[in-house]
Amino acid sequence: MSDEDKRKGPVLIDLEGTGEAPGPGEAPPVPDPEPQRPEGRAMQTVAVLAARRPSRLARWFWTLAGMLLATFISIAAWQAVTGLILAYPLLGYAVTVLIAVFLVVCLAIVVKEIAAFSRLSRMDRLHSEAEAVLATGEVKRARALAGRLTALYAPRDELKWGLERFREREPEQFDAEAVLGLAEAELLAPLDAAALREVEAAARQVATVTAVVPLALADVATALTANLRMIRRIAEIYGGRSGTLGSWRLTRAVMTHLVATGAVAVGDDTIGSVLGGTLLARLSRRFGEGVVNGALTARVGVAAMEVCRPLPFTARPRPSVAGIIKRSLTGLFGQRD
Repeated sequence: MSDEDKRKGPVLIDLEGTGEAPGPGEAPPVPDPEPQRPEGRAMQTVAVLAARRPSRLARWFWTLAGMLLATFISIAAWQAVTGLILAYPLLGYAVTVLIAVFLVVCLAIVVKEIAAFSRLSRMDRLHSEAEAVLATGEVKRARALAGRLTALYAPRDELKWGLERFREREPEQFDAEAVLGLAEAELLAPLDAAALREVEAAARQVATVTAVVPLALADVATALTANLRMIRRIAEIYGGRSGTLGSWRLTRAVMTHLVATGAVAVGDDTIGSVLGGTLLARLSRRFGEGVVNGALTARVGVAAMEVCRPLPFTARPRPSVAGIIKRSLTGLFGQRD
Protein backbone atom coordinates (compact mmCIF):
# COMPACT_ATOMS: atom_id res chain seq x y z
CA MET A 1 0.00 0.00 0.00
CA SER A 2 1.42 3.31 -1.05
CA ASP A 3 1.80 6.32 1.26
CA GLU A 4 -0.97 8.13 -0.63
CA ASP A 5 -3.50 5.28 0.09
CA LYS A 6 -2.55 5.35 3.75
CA ARG A 7 -3.31 9.06 3.94
CA LYS A 8 -6.79 8.49 2.41
CA GLY A 9 -7.76 5.80 4.91
CA PRO A 10 -9.32 6.30 8.36
CA VAL A 11 -7.22 7.95 11.03
CA LEU A 12 -7.03 6.05 14.32
CA ILE A 13 -6.15 7.89 17.52
CA ASP A 14 -5.00 5.82 20.45
CA LEU A 15 -6.47 6.94 23.79
CA GLU A 16 -4.09 7.28 26.65
CA GLY A 17 -4.31 4.48 29.14
CA THR A 18 -5.81 1.06 28.76
CA GLY A 19 -9.40 1.84 29.92
CA GLU A 20 -12.41 2.02 27.62
CA ALA A 21 -13.83 5.33 26.38
CA PRO A 22 -16.70 6.76 28.49
CA GLY A 23 -20.21 6.19 27.11
CA PRO A 24 -22.95 8.81 26.57
CA GLY A 25 -24.62 7.86 29.83
CA GLU A 26 -21.56 8.85 31.79
CA ALA A 27 -21.32 12.34 30.28
CA PRO A 28 -22.16 15.21 32.69
CA PRO A 29 -25.55 16.92 32.15
CA VAL A 30 -25.67 20.14 30.17
CA PRO A 31 -26.28 23.01 32.60
CA ASP A 32 -29.54 24.87 32.08
CA PRO A 33 -29.12 28.60 31.44
CA GLU A 34 -30.13 30.81 34.33
CA PRO A 35 -33.51 32.40 33.48
CA GLN A 36 -33.33 36.14 33.11
CA ARG A 37 -35.11 37.94 35.91
CA PRO A 38 -38.05 40.14 34.84
CA GLU A 39 -37.16 43.81 35.13
CA GLY A 40 -40.45 45.64 34.67
CA ARG A 41 -39.02 47.70 31.83
CA ALA A 42 -42.37 49.25 30.92
CA MET A 43 -42.84 50.85 34.35
CA GLN A 44 -39.19 51.88 34.55
CA THR A 45 -39.51 53.57 31.15
CA VAL A 46 -42.69 55.35 32.26
CA ALA A 47 -41.01 56.52 35.46
CA VAL A 48 -38.00 57.91 33.61
CA LEU A 49 -40.19 59.65 31.02
CA ALA A 50 -42.48 61.18 33.63
CA ALA A 51 -39.69 62.26 35.97
CA ARG A 52 -37.43 63.67 33.28
CA ARG A 53 -37.31 67.44 33.41
CA PRO A 54 -36.78 69.19 30.07
CA SER A 55 -33.72 71.36 29.73
CA ARG A 56 -33.96 75.14 29.96
CA LEU A 57 -33.10 75.46 26.28
CA ALA A 58 -35.95 73.10 25.35
CA ARG A 59 -38.39 75.04 27.53
CA TRP A 60 -37.39 78.30 25.87
CA PHE A 61 -37.74 76.69 22.44
CA TRP A 62 -41.25 75.38 23.02
CA THR A 63 -42.34 78.60 24.74
CA LEU A 64 -41.16 80.80 21.86
CA ALA A 65 -42.56 78.35 19.29
CA GLY A 66 -45.95 78.45 21.01
CA MET A 67 -45.93 82.25 21.15
CA LEU A 68 -45.04 82.52 17.46
CA LEU A 69 -47.68 79.98 16.48
CA ALA A 70 -50.35 81.78 18.54
CA THR A 71 -49.34 85.11 16.96
CA PHE A 72 -49.55 83.81 13.40
CA ILE A 73 -52.88 82.08 14.08
CA SER A 74 -54.31 85.27 15.61
CA ILE A 75 -53.19 87.39 12.65
CA ALA A 76 -54.53 84.88 10.13
CA ALA A 77 -57.87 84.65 11.98
CA TRP A 78 -58.16 88.45 12.18
CA GLN A 79 -57.48 88.88 8.47
CA ALA A 80 -59.89 86.09 7.58
CA VAL A 81 -62.70 87.55 9.72
CA THR A 82 -62.23 91.11 8.48
CA GLY A 83 -62.12 89.88 4.89
CA LEU A 84 -65.32 87.88 5.40
CA ILE A 85 -67.06 90.87 6.99
CA LEU A 86 -66.16 93.04 3.99
CA ALA A 87 -67.12 90.41 1.40
CA TYR A 88 -69.95 88.58 3.16
CA PRO A 89 -71.08 90.50 6.26
CA LEU A 90 -73.49 87.86 7.58
CA LEU A 91 -70.95 85.04 7.30
CA GLY A 92 -68.21 87.20 8.76
CA TYR A 93 -70.24 88.06 11.85
CA ALA A 94 -71.18 84.38 12.29
CA VAL A 95 -67.50 83.38 12.23
CA THR A 96 -66.78 86.18 14.69
CA VAL A 97 -69.33 84.74 17.10
CA LEU A 98 -67.79 81.26 16.74
CA ILE A 99 -64.33 82.62 17.51
CA ALA A 100 -65.69 84.48 20.54
CA VAL A 101 -67.34 81.30 21.86
CA PHE A 102 -64.10 79.39 21.30
CA LEU A 103 -62.14 81.99 23.28
CA VAL A 104 -64.66 81.79 26.11
CA VAL A 105 -64.22 77.99 26.23
CA CYS A 106 -60.44 78.44 26.28
CA LEU A 107 -60.78 80.92 29.14
CA ALA A 108 -62.96 78.45 31.05
CA ILE A 109 -60.29 75.77 30.60
CA VAL A 110 -57.63 78.14 31.90
CA VAL A 111 -59.76 78.99 34.95
CA LYS A 112 -60.34 75.29 35.57
CA GLU A 113 -56.62 74.56 35.45
CA ILE A 114 -55.90 77.44 37.84
CA ALA A 115 -58.54 76.11 40.24
CA ALA A 116 -57.00 72.64 39.99
CA PHE A 117 -53.57 73.98 40.89
CA SER A 118 -55.16 75.85 43.79
CA ARG A 119 -56.75 72.64 45.12
CA LEU A 120 -53.45 70.78 44.86
CA SER A 121 -51.69 73.60 46.69
CA ARG A 122 -54.31 73.50 49.44
CA MET A 123 -53.72 69.77 49.95
CA ASP A 124 -49.97 70.39 50.08
CA ARG A 125 -50.45 73.08 52.73
CA LEU A 126 -52.64 70.79 54.82
CA HIS A 127 -50.06 68.01 54.62
CA SER A 128 -47.21 70.34 55.58
CA GLU A 129 -49.25 71.81 58.44
CA ALA A 130 -50.04 68.31 59.74
CA GLU A 131 -46.35 67.38 59.77
CA ALA A 132 -45.54 70.59 61.65
CA VAL A 133 -48.31 69.97 64.19
CA LEU A 134 -47.13 66.42 64.82
CA ALA A 135 -43.58 67.72 65.29
CA THR A 136 -44.55 70.46 67.78
CA GLY A 137 -47.50 68.72 69.46
CA GLU A 138 -49.62 71.88 69.77
CA VAL A 139 -53.22 70.92 70.49
CA LYS A 140 -54.61 74.29 69.42
CA ARG A 141 -53.05 74.02 65.96
CA ALA A 142 -54.22 70.43 65.70
CA ARG A 143 -57.84 71.42 66.42
CA ALA A 144 -57.59 74.25 63.87
CA LEU A 145 -56.25 71.84 61.27
CA ALA A 146 -59.04 69.39 62.08
CA GLY A 147 -61.55 72.19 61.56
CA ARG A 148 -60.11 72.88 58.11
CA LEU A 149 -60.39 69.17 57.29
CA THR A 150 -64.04 69.01 58.36
CA ALA A 151 -64.80 72.10 56.29
CA LEU A 152 -63.05 70.49 53.31
CA TYR A 153 -65.03 67.23 53.57
CA ALA A 154 -68.36 68.63 54.77
CA PRO A 155 -69.98 68.52 51.29
CA ARG A 156 -69.07 64.83 50.85
CA ASP A 157 -72.14 62.68 51.46
CA GLU A 158 -70.13 59.49 51.99
CA LEU A 159 -68.28 61.12 54.91
CA LYS A 160 -71.27 62.45 56.87
CA TRP A 161 -71.27 59.59 59.35
CA GLY A 162 -67.53 59.97 59.93
CA LEU A 163 -67.87 63.73 60.33
CA GLU A 164 -70.54 63.26 62.98
CA ARG A 165 -68.43 60.75 64.91
CA PHE A 166 -65.41 63.03 64.69
CA ARG A 167 -67.33 66.03 66.03
CA GLU A 168 -68.68 63.92 68.90
CA ARG A 169 -65.31 62.50 69.94
CA GLU A 170 -63.00 65.44 69.26
CA PRO A 171 -63.56 67.15 72.65
CA GLU A 172 -62.36 63.93 74.33
CA GLN A 173 -58.88 64.19 72.74
CA PHE A 174 -56.29 66.18 74.66
CA ASP A 175 -53.13 66.00 72.53
CA ALA A 176 -52.32 66.84 68.96
CA GLU A 177 -51.52 63.29 67.87
CA ALA A 178 -54.83 62.01 69.22
CA VAL A 179 -56.82 64.75 67.46
CA LEU A 180 -55.18 64.09 64.10
CA GLY A 181 -55.35 60.34 64.66
CA LEU A 182 -59.10 60.59 65.20
CA ALA A 183 -59.46 62.69 62.05
CA GLU A 184 -57.42 60.15 60.14
CA ALA A 185 -59.49 57.22 61.40
CA GLU A 186 -62.93 58.79 60.92
CA LEU A 187 -62.45 60.97 57.83
CA LEU A 188 -59.67 59.39 55.79
CA ALA A 189 -60.35 55.68 56.31
CA PRO A 190 -63.14 55.51 53.64
CA LEU A 191 -61.01 57.60 51.29
CA ASP A 192 -58.03 55.29 51.80
CA ALA A 193 -60.19 52.29 50.91
CA ALA A 194 -61.40 53.96 47.71
CA ALA A 195 -57.86 54.96 46.75
CA LEU A 196 -56.62 51.40 47.32
CA ARG A 197 -59.31 50.08 44.97
CA GLU A 198 -58.02 52.44 42.27
CA VAL A 199 -54.45 51.25 42.84
CA GLU A 200 -55.47 47.60 42.64
CA ALA A 201 -57.43 48.17 39.42
CA ALA A 202 -54.49 49.96 37.80
CA ALA A 203 -52.01 47.26 38.85
CA ARG A 204 -54.31 44.55 37.49
CA GLN A 205 -54.72 46.35 34.16
CA VAL A 206 -51.00 46.96 33.66
CA ALA A 207 -50.12 43.38 34.60
CA THR A 208 -52.74 41.90 32.26
CA VAL A 209 -51.80 43.98 29.22
CA THR A 210 -48.08 43.34 29.72
CA ALA A 211 -48.60 39.59 29.99
CA VAL A 212 -51.17 39.13 27.22
CA VAL A 213 -50.54 41.78 24.53
CA PRO A 214 -47.32 41.06 22.59
CA LEU A 215 -47.30 44.35 20.66
CA ALA A 216 -44.21 46.50 20.98
CA LEU A 217 -44.63 49.54 23.28
CA ALA A 218 -48.18 48.46 24.15
CA ASP A 219 -47.11 47.81 27.75
CA VAL A 220 -45.40 51.22 27.99
CA ALA A 221 -48.48 53.04 26.62
CA THR A 222 -50.81 51.11 28.92
CA ALA A 223 -48.61 51.70 31.96
CA LEU A 224 -48.40 55.44 31.23
CA THR A 225 -52.14 55.94 30.72
CA ALA A 226 -53.09 53.68 33.64
CA ASN A 227 -50.74 55.47 36.04
CA LEU A 228 -51.88 58.92 34.91
CA ARG A 229 -55.52 57.94 35.40
CA MET A 230 -54.78 56.29 38.74
CA ILE A 231 -52.94 59.32 40.14
CA ARG A 232 -55.68 61.66 38.93
CA ARG A 233 -58.39 59.51 40.55
CA ILE A 234 -56.46 59.33 43.83
CA ALA A 235 -56.18 63.12 43.86
CA GLU A 236 -59.93 63.43 43.23
CA ILE A 237 -60.71 60.99 46.05
CA TYR A 238 -58.78 63.02 48.60
CA GLY A 239 -60.26 66.31 47.41
CA GLY A 240 -57.44 67.63 45.22
CA ARG A 241 -59.17 67.32 41.86
CA SER A 242 -56.67 68.20 39.17
CA GLY A 243 -56.92 69.23 35.56
CA THR A 244 -54.76 68.03 32.71
CA LEU A 245 -51.71 70.12 33.60
CA GLY A 246 -52.24 69.48 37.30
CA SER A 247 -52.38 65.73 36.74
CA TRP A 248 -49.14 65.80 34.81
CA ARG A 249 -47.48 67.93 37.51
CA LEU A 250 -48.66 65.53 40.19
CA THR A 251 -47.51 62.51 38.21
CA ARG A 252 -44.09 64.02 37.68
CA ALA A 253 -43.79 64.79 41.39
CA VAL A 254 -44.64 61.19 42.30
CA MET A 255 -42.31 59.68 39.69
CA THR A 256 -39.48 62.04 40.61
CA HIS A 257 -39.77 60.94 44.23
CA LEU A 258 -39.73 57.26 43.26
CA VAL A 259 -36.78 57.60 40.89
CA ALA A 260 -34.81 59.64 43.44
CA THR A 261 -35.34 57.03 46.16
CA GLY A 262 -34.68 54.10 43.83
CA ALA A 263 -38.13 52.65 44.46
CA VAL A 264 -38.76 51.92 40.77
CA ALA A 265 -36.57 48.83 40.80
CA VAL A 266 -37.04 45.10 41.18
CA GLY A 267 -34.09 44.24 43.35
CA ASP A 268 -35.93 44.17 46.67
CA ASP A 269 -37.66 41.49 48.73
CA THR A 270 -41.20 42.65 47.88
CA ILE A 271 -40.89 42.01 44.14
CA GLY A 272 -38.86 38.87 44.73
CA SER A 273 -41.52 37.38 47.00
CA VAL A 274 -44.19 38.10 44.40
CA LEU A 275 -42.19 36.42 41.65
CA GLY A 276 -41.42 33.49 43.90
CA GLY A 277 -45.08 32.95 44.74
CA THR A 278 -46.41 33.15 41.18
CA LEU A 279 -45.86 29.97 39.21
CA LEU A 280 -46.58 31.35 35.76
CA ALA A 281 -44.25 34.27 36.41
CA ARG A 282 -41.41 31.75 36.76
CA LEU A 283 -42.42 29.79 33.67
CA SER A 284 -43.00 32.69 31.27
CA ARG A 285 -41.00 35.89 30.99
CA ARG A 286 -44.07 37.77 29.70
CA PHE A 287 -46.06 36.83 32.78
CA GLY A 288 -43.08 37.71 34.97
CA GLU A 289 -42.89 41.16 33.36
CA GLY A 290 -46.62 41.55 33.94
CA VAL A 291 -46.28 40.78 37.64
CA VAL A 292 -43.34 43.16 38.04
CA ASN A 293 -45.08 45.99 36.17
CA GLY A 294 -48.19 45.47 38.30
CA ALA A 295 -46.09 45.57 41.46
CA LEU A 296 -44.35 48.77 40.40
CA THR A 297 -47.73 50.31 39.55
CA ALA A 298 -48.89 49.47 43.07
CA ARG A 299 -45.79 51.16 44.43
CA VAL A 300 -46.57 54.29 42.39
CA GLY A 301 -50.13 54.21 43.75
CA VAL A 302 -48.95 54.11 47.37
CA ALA A 303 -46.60 57.03 46.69
CA ALA A 304 -49.49 58.94 45.09
CA MET A 305 -51.61 58.32 48.20
CA GLU A 306 -48.86 59.76 50.38
CA VAL A 307 -48.56 62.83 48.15
CA CYS A 308 -52.29 63.50 47.76
CA ARG A 309 -53.33 62.69 51.33
CA PRO A 310 -53.98 65.75 53.53
CA LEU A 311 -52.54 63.93 56.57
CA PRO A 312 -49.48 61.68 56.77
CA PHE A 313 -49.91 58.03 57.77
CA THR A 314 -49.66 58.01 61.57
CA ALA A 315 -52.66 56.39 63.25
CA ARG A 316 -53.33 54.22 60.22
CA PRO A 317 -50.54 52.04 58.78
CA ARG A 318 -49.10 52.83 55.39
CA PRO A 319 -50.57 50.45 52.78
CA SER A 320 -48.40 47.45 52.06
CA VAL A 321 -47.31 47.06 48.44
CA ALA A 322 -47.18 43.28 48.88
CA GLY A 323 -50.76 43.26 50.16
CA ILE A 324 -51.98 45.36 47.23
CA ILE A 325 -50.26 43.04 44.77
CA LYS A 326 -51.74 39.97 46.43
CA ARG A 327 -55.29 41.34 46.30
CA SER A 328 -55.04 42.71 42.76
CA LEU A 329 -53.25 39.77 41.13
CA THR A 330 -54.77 36.84 43.02
CA GLY A 331 -56.31 34.48 40.49
CA LEU A 332 -54.99 36.50 37.55
CA PHE A 333 -51.80 34.51 36.94
CA GLY A 334 -52.37 31.65 39.37
CA GLN A 335 -50.68 31.31 42.75
CA ARG A 336 -48.37 28.48 43.71
CA ASP A 337 -49.33 26.41 46.72
